[in-house]
Amino acid sequence: MHKKLKFMFVIFISLFAAASSSLLTAQDKLLDLLTDEMNREMSVLKSQENPPYYMCYRVDDVRRASVNASFGNITNSDESHKRYLTAMLRVGSNTLDNTHEIRGDQFGEIFGRMPQNNLLPIEDDEDAIRQLIWSVTNDEYRTAADKFAKVKANVAVKVTAEDTSADFSVENAKVEYYEKPLNPRDYTFDRILWEDKLKKYSKILLKEKDIYRGDASVNFSVERKYFISTEGAQIVQNRFGVRLYVSATIKANDGMELPLYLSYFAYKPENLPKDEQVIKEVTEMVAKLKAMQNAPVVDPYTGPAILSGKAAGVFFHEIFGHRIEGHRQKSEDEGQTFKKKVGEMVLPPAMSIIFDPLVKSMNDVDLNGFYVYDDEGMKGMKVAVIENGILKNFLMSRSPIDKFPKSNGHGRAQSGYKPVCRQSNLILETTTPLTREHLRQKLIDECKAQGIPYGYLFDDITGGFTITGRTIPNSFNVMPTEVHRIYVDGRPDELVRGVDLVGTPLAMFSQIADAGNDFEVFNGTCGAESGGVPVSASSPSIFVKRIEMQKKSKSQDRPPILPRPGSIPE
Repeated sequence: MHKKLKFMFVIFISLFAAASSSLLTAQDKLLDLLTDEMNREMSVLKSQENPPYYMCYRVDDVRRASVNASFGNITNSDESHKRYLTAMLRVGSNTLDNTHEIRGDQFGEIFGRMPQNNLLPIEDDEDAIRQLIWSVTNDEYRTAADKFAKVKANVAVKVTAEDTSADFSVENAKVEYYEKPLNPRDYTFDRILWEDKLKKYSKILLKEKDIYRGDASVNFSVERKYFISTEGAQIVQNRFGVRLYVSATIKANDGMELPLYLSYFAYKPENLPKDEQVIKEVTEMVAKLKAMQNAPVVDPYTGPAILSGKAAGVFFHEIFGHRIEGHRQKSEDEGQTFKKKVGEMVLPPAMSIIFDPLVKSMNDVDLNGFYVYDDEGMKGMKVAVIENGILKNFLMSRSPIDKFPKSNGHGRAQSGYKPVCRQSNLILETTTPLTREHLRQKLIDECKAQGIPYGYLFDDITGGFTITGRTIPNSFNVMPTEVHRIYVDGRPDELVRGVDLVGTPLAMFSQIADAGNDFEVFNGTCGAESGGVPVSASSPSIFVKRIEMQKKSKSQDRPPILPRPGSIPE
């Protein structure tokens, strides 16, 4: 029966490839259809009392395959094909238009960023596609015209804004960029093969009876992205990638849930790690979870610490990356932590932070934050935000701010959302890299200087969140999963648990002292106003003279009373 299923799946793959090949030419008819319909809609709307001065359409043609497993069994296995249409109209002028912030209306701004979720037919039925484009454009124009009236009324009754820059940048935006459709035979995904793999990976988690949640998943996507605008942009590009994720959670006797995970990203499934590596690392994760279950709980602490490259990448993404996104320097509700710091030293002189969406890989690791053109039709650019310790720049979309009137290609959005400025590939560089041993000695010396018996090493982090507004404390919370205590007196390092890394960005930045030579890459998805966008962070280990940790929140429920069924005895 299994052989028959595999045979049927091979036939399905062949048919899928043949069907997709027949669509290669049809797919590109969509570009002409979008352009034609945009010109028709714009010619009519120009006669309105408040005509749009700008219009653009984005279509994301997305094919996905996903498989999920839990403790050795498949829980989900499916494929999907969707086309998302996102329309954006600007009414008024680039100086003042309907996207202008309505001060004092936070709920209105939030609802204005909700996704459109307009699905185009996946079949190339011209009449059906035109019908939906017409309907979406009509609704978007009415919304834009209504918002512009409110903007003008709001500007008339409010004090002069702190930032008086225009609402839309003037750019050389007439761009023609075309990538050929991907050959389906080069980007096929064998679901049957990956079902077998995930069952194998997740079954290892049965070996520890106290692991009560053990999952594995793989998600593969091939996207063809279309962008056209009334400025003359016509951009068609491809995006593809696959992510493998294995996670497990164990519960300590005091109720604390202790998760660990493994995450791998590549552009093609065959470039993910081989079974031997994944099985080895999952097995090590099981042993680590058991050790964490019995590890001591950390009390609140302030003092020296080392963050591994992966942990440092998440750290910089959360506490710095979001705070140098351009639109946050303009909103009256944002804390604008670094807006007035341009030209000032914010990191040691040996360190620089660069965002470069055009880099495809670092140290042979594929980067999830790669793209050529952003979701506003602007070419992605390498941006040295911090150069030799000095803040030089911000990440910019087409929403200008004082002294930064142009985009640098960082206007990004999830399908259905409207773009705002977002991060891409964050890269921390240092001109004075130190070995891990040297960083460790610096930590011990600093502990002695502060009269502290130990410091901490953050080996891994699951993620975090940050608060950038000005009405509540401007803080961050990064959630480590693997933390070790390093003793000054030479005792062996000790695995600990129950800690969150917290603080405020300026205080934390002032304590960063050195960086290592052991670069690691973190690939993930960042969620913010314009949805989830793929990002990467590449960083060496860093030494921080003083960090702050607080106790992690924990469940008050005891571990499960009944033993988990299906445990594999040692």
